[in-house]
Amino acid sequence: MGSLMLLDSASMYFRAFYGVKETMTAPDGTPVNAVRGFMDMIARLVRARRPERLVACLDNSWRPAFRVAAIPSYKAHRANPDGSEQVPDDLNVQIPVILAVLAAAGIQTAGADGYEADDIIGTLAAGSSQPVEVVTGDRDLFQVVDDARQVRVAYIGRGVANLEIFDEAAVTAKYDIPGKSYADFAALRGDPSDGLPGVPGVGEKTAAAVIRVFGSVEGILAALDAGHGGFPPGSRAKLAAARAYLDVCMPVVNVATDAPVHPEGGTLPFVPPEPGRIADLDQRYDLGSSLGRMLSALAADPA
Repeated sequence: MGSLMLLDSASMYFRAFYGVKETMTAPDGTPVNAVRGFMDMIARLVRARRPERLVACLDNSWRPAFRVAAIPSYKAHRANPDGSEQVPDDLNVQIPVILAVLAAAGIQTAGADGYEADDIIGTLAAGSSQPVEVVTGDRDLFQVVDDARQVRVAYIGRGVANLEIFDEAAVTAKYDIPGKSYADFAALRGDPSDGLPGVPGVGEKTAAAVIRVFGSVEGILAALDAGHGGFPPGSRAKLAAARAYLDVCMPVVNVATDAPVHPEGGTLPFVPPEPGRIADLDQRYDLGSSLGRMLSALAADPA
């Protein structure tokens, strides 16, 4: 059975923006470095991994209300006064172009109001009847790894050329935790880039040690309530002091698996459904060889 590849689109186009020369511009001066870099990533991934289906997942709501209600600091440092995400102007103008190229090339996109791309990925992965590869540079999505359901993460934190495939054993090897316990581990450790405070005084090693003993935040709370021992030295008091955070953190950290998206579709287009639109976009933005490489990769037989 062929695989379903789910793209964490924002993670990819941010990396493309910062990784490709800013001197790439359209004839009218519009920057296209992120557009071209994103297409090159897709071409390389499709060539290397040969998925049967491909869906680009989107942040319709980059800072969902349900997460902010639970932890107000969630991504607060990355928000503009109007609540929108802080995005460099030269990248912001390219996002509509990326979406237009995906549509014209026949690459399915998926998003839902009130949810992040991570939630779309979690929902589509949970509903898939075929193996899934999640392409991301965000460690948060290690939580979707599931050997039983054949869900893996193709991690591009060091670039697409240095792709790392994470299954449960790889998560265990990297963090010394059970392979399906990443979300609970991340909740304890925290993530300053997302405004997720974590438990004060509990770093990565202690978080891993606690998770190895109790398995989950739920297990930690049960042990605290029952007065159980077994906590790594010095950790019990820190965890008890962070009880208010531990009570609310998991709905924020866990990706949703019930976002209102449909898991059907995404079959790779052997012929772009809008060749005229593709030609117009190419002429307007000078997408050149990057567009050609992506279309050629999409047209290749996945078998």
